[in-house]
Amino acid sequence: MAIRPRFLTGFLFLFLIGSSNALISTPSAPKAISDLKEAIVKGLGFQTDEFKISGFDLRDALVGHSVAYEFNIEIDNKVLPFKLLEDVNRWEYVDLPIFRTEDSSSRTVDNDENALVESRKSDDQVLPVLAPFQLAGPMELWIQDAKDMRLSLPHDVDAGVLKKVILADGAVVTVKGARSVSLRHPLNLPLPLNRTSTNFASGLLTLADHLRHASRSQDSPILSLRIVGPTSLTSPSSSSSSPSSSDNKLKLKRLAPGLVELSSPSKSKAISTVNDDNGGVTLLGPDRFTTMWPLASLNGSNSNLRGFETLLYSVLGEKANEKGSFRLLKADVSAQTFVKMVFGVEKELKEEDGFNWEGFAEWKTKPKSVKMHFEVLAKVDGEKVVAEKVVQVNPVVAEDIVAPNVIMGNMTMSRIPTVLPPPNPFTL
Repeated sequence: MAIRPRFLTGFLFLFLIGSSNALISTPSAPKAISDLKEAIVKGLGFQTDEFKISGFDLRDALVGHSVAYEFNIEIDNKVLPFKLLEDVNRWEYVDLPIFRTEDSSSRTVDNDENALVESRKSDDQVLPVLAPFQLAGPMELWIQDAKDMRLSLPHDVDAGVLKKVILADGAVVTVKGARSVSLRHPLNLPLPLNRTSTNFASGLLTLADHLRHASRSQDSPILSLRIVGPTSLTSPSSSSSSPSSSDNKLKLKRLAPGLVELSSPSKSKAISTVNDDNGGVTLLGPDRFTTMWPLASLNGSNSNLRGFETLLYSVLGEKANEKGSFRLLKADVSAQTFVKMVFGVEKELKEEDGFNWEGFAEWKTKPKSVKMHFEVLAKVDGEKVVAEKVVQVNPVVAEDIVAPNVIMGNMTMSRIPTVLPPPNPFTL
């Protein structure tokens, strides 16, 4: 009679284990990754009934941050789009919000609201930002998605929620925590580009000087930029290398709710110019071939600036040295989050596939399927993951290990001729 209670106890224990495993089931893949997988499979033209897709494991996903540059240039009524991407310096494993399933997020809301608040704070910290940079007036800045933005002139000033900031001529601010900077209105840029032997990027500096003088005049609209998510606008420190930041104090003038104007008590020296024989403009002031307006912190010897100059000359061709103009329709610089994942594609071999077995050793077992490995580089865009590049990669090739009797043609050791090495006097 004592066996039956033990049996019932063991059965009840197994039932509880089974029910608990049913409750803690493995969550499905996030929708963002599922959509990425579906888009890649369709883009490569694979049929789900013929190919077996494996991979897309979040545990192997690498996350990195980079800066993307997007430009649209109009030349002779032709729009040429360009997209450049800096190399990712470091790849690491990061728990992004898009990697979390809906089940886990709903469970967090039901159990603890404070945990949800902490997760949102961590999500904000994951968002990449641009490195601090300086902007010089005259120009206007349209602020978007800036929560509790700090304004320091150089002391903190309470100006309310700012939507628009006007930088007067000579005013310089340092922007920190911005996620993207873009051009609000198209620009007409004159030609030719004047490049000198003293500076590789002098052609872009000449265009920058044209923009500065156009913004100072009353006939053309002022340069307008859109900045997303800045955390602070501060006057540059006195140790800055920019000549216009010798006086680090700025004056604040309230023009309307959410609209202020920043001006410098002592304007920086205006840069004088002269026209050359080709109709171009040559800089004569102290900023000649040094900084690029409106980016006061960008030096003319910057490697990215040299790359843009080379790209622009290759696109314009002979027109770069002829009198005329071209149009900059779009200019956007943004900090991006990228995900790198690997996946495999396996297909069963059939006779009608016509696979070439030439060079395949006869003693090897012929495989029944062929595998291909791919690596996808995708950009995180809000709640979506958009594939930027898919390349085929070669896995580590395994070395073949063959038994000695197979190499010798199944010859026994007794039939192998004896080879005596030459005598060595140092042999004991």
